[in-house]
Amino acid sequence: MKVLTVLLAIVIAVAFVSSVMAVPAGKTVEFAGGAQGKVTFDGKTHADKGLKCNDCHPKVFQMKKGTIKITKEDHGTDKGCGSCHNGTKSFSQKDEANCAKCHKK
Repeated sequence: MKVLTVLLAIVIAVAFVSSVMAVPAGKTVEFAGGAQGKVTFDGKTHADKGLKCNDCHPKVFQMKKGTIKITKEDHGTDKGCGSCHNGTKSFSQKDEANCAKCHKK
């Protein structure tokens, strides 16, 4: 019985570890960016700056696919990406010279 319990615990642990490892370190997510071009979020770029997933999820962005809606009106506010991209923590969304850092045509 003890052996069965240990084996079951190992199987469960491996299942959880493999689900975490299923997302590659350099995963990107693309969002439609309107006339400015699509926005590609690169998790590695943010991780290299010392950020962790839970710095933004779920406080700033929900985890469910399709729930992130960022509009032009949100730029320059503390909503969404602007909670960090405000010119203090990171480059500002308000400065048009920075548009191409996120938006790619």
